Amino acid sequence: MYRPLADEIRPKTLDEVVGQEHILGEGKMLRRIIDSGKIPNLIFYGPSGIGKTTVASIIAAQTNRTLYKLNATTATTAEVKEILAQPDTLMAPNGVLLYLDEIQYFTKKQQQSLLEAIENGKVTLIASTTENPYFYVYNAILSRSTVFEFKPITEAAALKAVRRGVSIMEEKEHLRAVPEAGALEHIASACGGDIRKAMNAVELLFSAGVEQNGTLPITLQDAEAVTQKSAVRFDRDGDSHYDVLSAFQKSIRGSDPDAGVHYLARLLEGGDLPSACRRLLVIAAEDVGLAHPTAISVVKSCVDAALQLGLPEARIPLAEAVIFLATAPKSNSAICAIDDALADLRKGKSGDIPAHLKDTHYGGAKELGRGLTYQYPHAAPNHYVPQQYLPDAIADRRYYEYGQNKIEQAAKSYWDLIKGKD
Repeated sequence: MYRPLADEIRPKTLDEVVGQEHILGEGKMLRRIIDSGKIPNLIFYGPSGIGKTTVASIIAAQTNRTLYKLNATTATTAEVKEILAQPDTLMAPNGVLLYLDEIQYFTKKQQQSLLEAIENGKVTLIASTTENPYFYVYNAILSRSTVFEFKPITEAAALKAVRRGVSIMEEKEHLRAVPEAGALEHIASACGGDIRKAMNAVELLFSAGVEQNGTLPITLQDAEAVTQKSAVRFDRDGDSHYDVLSAFQKSIRGSDPDAGVHYLARLLEGGDLPSACRRLLVIAAEDVGLAHPTAISVVKSCVDAALQLGLPEARIPLAEAVIFLATAPKSNSAICAIDDALADLRKGKSGDIPAHLKDTHYGGAKELGRGLTYQYPHAAPNHYVPQQYLPDAIADRRYYEYGQNKIEQAAKSYWDLIKGKD
């Protein structure tokens, strides 16, 4: 009977699991919990193909519990209830371990149906999700579970798995693989940390390879053909979408053009041109701001060009925008000013508009005292006259602080001189 290589290579012990040393290495918390045999309800969070299901299977075997697997994308409430009825039966003498994959697809009501069973301890829940559980898992389930984050597999760990996969296929096919330099490394890199994808690539190389006297050459060209496109982890509607956008903006804010271009590439490789354009406009206003006031105009031109061109050419003006913003001076004085003003308003700090600033373009305005003492700045020297503009209740409030950059400091020096400040 045919078994996929990804299934054959699945580790049987914790020591065979690659890439999760931060939680499964000797002395690490999840390893200690499993070794104790006292398994709490767990939530495994991380991308696909990195060992979440495998670890659940190892836990079941090591604790001698009956393992039931359900996928929340297809499972029904009736199936869940049937499994929850198994504890203390001949089918499950040591209790049930329920592995619920993709729990984020269960509705709140479906997740609630698990509560009673997991509270009495007869059913142990291990739920997995590729999305942030703090956004997608019902709070009552979260409060009764311990969350462990599984990290993407590193290239070094993936290469170890690829070589083991090749060894298994050699034994199965009675062939000796002869990899070209860089071929296996390319598979490990192109799988994007998803071991399942890497094993599928190895299997394809053996099934489509040309045997030569008991050997199977594995060329770099063939390795590139079976992987084709790097498995960049990007889901426009998922958690990774916001992680990439966050890293994109923070890299440009941190004046790192290399990281900025890298995250732009991730967005574009995922086909998300609109998000890249929108975020660049935000960065121009929020992070460069008044340190380079024309930045938003430059970026708007790049964005307009990108949207007119479409992909793949759109990558060029967008890369220009990223590098321009990353290497520009930075100031967040504008966003700080408006956020402070909004915060005051939301706390009820506002007050009546000073009478001299109110509209006077109607009959009876003078009788109401509107605009009587207003002084027109353009009629004064240097187009400035001191007068109160904020309401009395917040007259001394200051929202804008000049940024420590050439342009804003030049403006500060000018107005300090005009306003007669030291």
